[in-house]
Amino acid sequence: MAKNEELPVPIFTSLEPVYGTGSQLEEAELRFAKLKSKFVEFFGHAPDIYARSPGRVNLIGEHIDYEGYSVLPMAIRQDTIVAIRKCNESGAEKVLKIANVNSDKYHICTYPADPDQEIDLKNHRWGHYFICGYKGFYDYTKSKGVDVGETFGLEVVVDGIVPTGSGLSSSAAFVCSSTIAIMAVFGANFPKKELAQLTCECERHIGTQSGGMDQAISVMAQSGLAALIDFNPIRATEVQLPAGGTFVIAHSLAESQKAVTAATNYNNRVVECRLASIVLGIKLGMKPEEAVAKIRTLSDVEGLCVIFAGTRGSSDPVIAVKELLKQEPYSTEDIENITNEKLQTIFANSPSSLDVLRAAKHFKLHQRAAHVYSEAKRVYAFKDAVSSKSSDEEILKMLGNLMNESHHSCNVYYECSCLELEELVKISRDNGALGARLTGAGWGGCAVALVKENIVPQFILNLKDQFYQSRIDRGVIDKNNLGLYIFASKPSSGAAIIKF
Repeated sequence: MAKNEELPVPIFTSLEPVYGTGSQLEEAELRFAKLKSKFVEFFGHAPDIYARSPGRVNLIGEHIDYEGYSVLPMAIRQDTIVAIRKCNESGAEKVLKIANVNSDKYHICTYPADPDQEIDLKNHRWGHYFICGYKGFYDYTKSKGVDVGETFGLEVVVDGIVPTGSGLSSSAAFVCSSTIAIMAVFGANFPKKELAQLTCECERHIGTQSGGMDQAISVMAQSGLAALIDFNPIRATEVQLPAGGTFVIAHSLAESQKAVTAATNYNNRVVECRLASIVLGIKLGMKPEEAVAKIRTLSDVEGLCVIFAGTRGSSDPVIAVKELLKQEPYSTEDIENITNEKLQTIFANSPSSLDVLRAAKHFKLHQRAAHVYSEAKRVYAFKDAVSSKSSDEEILKMLGNLMNESHHSCNVYYECSCLELEELVKISRDNGALGARLTGAGWGGCAVALVKENIVPQFILNLKDQFYQSRIDRGVIDKNNLGLYIFASKPSSGAAIIKF
């Protein structure tokens, strides 16, 4: 039997296999009915087909996917649905018209039906995420030698309920559902693991150096299971979480503008990790020109770090970080003296990295490398705990401790937390969470808390009183929308194509 990741995206004729039964199914039926009526309102006829892809919450393994390390997310029930129709009637205009159910906030976007078009990154529009999928689909078919015929217009309506800027991967849910909708309307279907790789590359068109976790779990998730995601190549291993625990996801209400602040936040850390790995390589005996040419990520020099740690009676790569990288920030000049190369030359082929160099005053190499190596170990400790022979109670406690350690590292070493997240994590722990941490890129967005199932309703009430009420009073959010900002979630299913 083929493994889940080698199967194509499932095609369903009803919503039950995707959303289950009960209130979640009823809610989904209402959303699809509204999406269809909006499509008819915008374009005068029904769509051909629908695709959906969920958001995700990363349980552990933050900011390490782009360094080549495994992560452990689960899909959540919130998703993005794309309704799509081909316009290949004779005389039909060759344009892509992308509308949104929430048309007051997201105005209709129109683009040429040209897979080679450049995305104007200086003029950020919500429809760009669809174009990422459009370009990626054509790139993929070209690389596979698949002829999809001449281009034609597309009509599209999007309905996304993954909160934006929340660290729950609304952008990946949008890019994945768009790519799958385009694929489906062409009558094609690719294996999930290839789609996961493709959609990761798609999102790079928007200018963030995505690692691939978000797309992998969105495409490959299975209901009731978290997944250990490995990279190069992308693959997913099912992880059955212990009974008795639930994850509560709570928005800090500080929006994380990942694409907009990339040069100072997200992409800055990618650059710092690359520099840390090159400097470590040189300190561990590589010639500077060899390190610059060959070393891309901290996982590339982990073996050298482990050998070094062995001379100190350990196997922990962090030993090398502590001894070989100074704790004080490095200046550009410091690093250029070690590498014998201008930073502009090292990153010459990466425009987003050059933006980082223009914005950065200095680089914290010790702290970033210490976080990545220790966080990578925590991911495997998390998976080992889940599959250990301990009782569910003991496993939940171990998982909570690992989540707390992860948060400390994200806050202190990676500096990707913020005041609101710190407040939310503290309140969560004070109210009985076994563990709580920021999730997603950070700098805003959500925290995830591991909570015993029997206290979930009380836990959510306490967070409402102690964190959200003051924000409701100040008019930051409407109390009727609180369910968008705090909710419990079990692992949900992945991407699907729906034909009614």
